[in-house]
Parts: sequence; structure tokens; C-alpha cells
Amino acid sequence: MPKPSSPIPAGQTETAFQQTTEDKEVLISGINQVFGLLRVNYHNQFLKAYPDLETLNQGKRLWMKLLGQYPPSRIIWAAEQAIKASEYLPSVAEIHKRLESSLPEALGLPKVHAAYVEACRAPSPKASFQWSHPAVYWAGRASDWYFLSSQPERFSFPVFEENYRQLCQRVAQGESLSDPVMKQLPETASECSLSGKENKQHLKSLRSSLKL
Repeated sequence: MPKPSSPIPAGQTETAFQQTTEDKEVLISGINQVFGLLRVNYHNQFLKAYPDLETLNQGKRLWMKLLGQYPPSRIIWAAEQAIKASEYLPSVAEIHKRLESSLPEALGLPKVHAAYVEACRAPSPKASFQWSHPAVYWAGRASDWYFLSSQPERFSFPVFEENYRQLCQRVAQGESLSDPVMKQLPETASECSLSGKENKQHLKSLRSSLKL
């Protein structure tokens, strides 16, 4: 039986990734390092999951396809964190989850919950507040300021988290988010002019659209 330690044949990834040859080689090297770490730390489980060379290369190609948007150094880091946390062989889904949760920090942005607290506590007018990063502002705006200020965290945090993660992905892909621009009127002006009954109706419609 061939030993499950062979590198991924470079030619087999040509159609799966639109990267330079150098990028592909770095990614292949990173995935090989990850699988090497997994084999050393989960020897029996690893050999059961990847009993032959064909299965091993299929596994590596899958990891490359699903995680190829991340820098290889971060994939290795996520694998090391998984090894520290569990005695069971991690799946690609677990590694992806760790990469997602660490994305803001890796980009130099506030962690998700810290960003949420910042968005909830920022005074109005929001656009004039000194935000730690524009992504926090835009995530708060996308989540609806009134919704964030009026709802319990168990309802508002998941909405903010999803918006913030989407913005972090855009930053990771090289997009530069613009700073908020101060409007002539405060962003809360329209909300302040609503009656109590209208505010309740606004909240009811928002929660219905978010399926909360």
C-alpha cells in the first residue's frame, strides 16, 4: 500500500484555481503541511480516514477547493488550533469555521462581539463617531441602528454578526471600505419623528423580514 504522504500533483489543481503557479505551489505546500500535522497527531484516525494515496489526494484537493481563498499560513494556524482543542481528527468544516471566526482579527479588525458592542454603544449621529474600522459602521447600518438599540442581544447579535462577516470577507478580498459621510440631518431623525405606535410597527416589520 502506498504511504499516504505524497504531495498533491500540481497538474490536478490547474482547473480548480485561478491562481499563479507560485500561488498554487504555496497553497499545495501549505495543505501538505496541514496533512502532515494531522497525520502525526491523529495517526490511527488519519490512516482510517485516508487509507490509500487516491483517498488522500482526494482529501487534499477538497481542502484546497474549500479553503483556497485563505492564506496557507492561516490554514496551518487553524489546523494547529484544532489539534490543541480536540483529540479527534478535524474536518474541513471545522477548519473553515476556525478561519471564519478568526478573520476579523487576522485583518486587524475588531473581533465580532467587540464590533457589535461598539455599534450598539456608538452615539448619534453615527457617521461622526470615531469608528475603529468602517466595517463596524457599515455592519451596524446594515443591521439597522434602531433594531440594534431596541432588541436583546440574542436577536440583534446574529444579524450584526452576519453583516459584519460579509464585510470582513470583502476587506479580505482587497476591497477598501469608505468612511461614513456625515449627513445634514442625523440618521436617527426619521426614527425620532415616529410615534410610539409607528415605532412598534417599524420594529414588527423589521423582525418579520429578518424572520426573528
